[in-house]
Amino acid sequence: MRMQYAALKNKPRTLRSLTGFNPNEFEALLPNFGAAWDSFVKETFERADRKRAYGAGRIAHLKTIEDKLLFILFYYRQYPTQEAQGFCLGRRSLAPRSDAGSYRFFGMSQAQANEWIHRLSGLLKQALGYELQLPERRAANLERVLSACPSLEFLIDGTERPINRPKDKDDQKRYYRGKKKRHTVKNNVITERRSGKVLYLSGTYEGKRHDKKIADEKNTCFPPGSKLLQDTGFQGYRPTGARVIQPKKKPRGGELSADEKIVNRAISSLRVNVEHHIGGVKRCQILVQTFRNRMENFADEVMEVACGLHNFRVAQRG
Repeated sequence: MRMQYAALKNKPRTLRSLTGFNPNEFEALLPNFGAAWDSFVKETFERADRKRAYGAGRIAHLKTIEDKLLFILFYYRQYPTQEAQGFCLGRRSLAPRSDAGSYRFFGMSQAQANEWIHRLSGLLKQALGYELQLPERRAANLERVLSACPSLEFLIDGTERPINRPKDKDDQKRYYRGKKKRHTVKNNVITERRSGKVLYLSGTYEGKRHDKKIADEKNTCFPPGSKLLQDTGFQGYRPTGARVIQPKKKPRGGELSADEKIVNRAISSLRVNVEHHIGGVKRCQILVQTFRNRMENFADEVMEVACGLHNFRVAQRG
């Protein structure tokens, strides 16, 4: 038996464990995911020069739009290998011939799973765009996006993800992060303190790039009257329009006073929210486990989609 939404929609705890979404959230995203799929079908399978009708050929593994959404959400949430995503739970070789399908996730080959993953990931991103839940990527638009937030209280931080060791020696040096003792990629995020939404996501950089250097590369402007809470890793970062609030750094060879420590703790108690926001994004195991896919720009795409999924959950549960 293959994994199907029809069998899971009445099991909210199981569905949430497998996908990160409860049935209400799943079905709220479904219409726009369906619209993205319909647009893809029209452009790809219903073009005038296509000879075979859409739906012809062998029976589809993912028959319904619900199963397609389940497939890609399961992949982001659990991040199995493509072989496991398509095929077995580990005992298929022990099953009787007539019962071989009982141990499948989605019942397809690794090559088919790979094709569906990349196809549906783009459509999931498109659906989250229809929902207006994707983070802003262009620094030039940041002030306009942040102006829509009533509190004007924001948090900035960097987040890293492990990747496989690159084969090229120069890339090995660029992506090696000595502090983490591994090869990583990195993004900066700006979140709204009260709602927890990720409002801005920087490009994806090699792990050894410093958080402040990434921030300095973009001439970002904040709405007048904004408050920006940041950690000492952004020492000296002063974007236009924002009043920066940052813990005081301990002087070299010296100590902080008792009052300075109290102020630092108060700032940290507010700034820690950004760690919770990033934790919400990293419910997707695809960001936590070592990233195995080497397709160009896919590491950046999955981070953007994961931020969109987090924002969508926040909006639904708010």
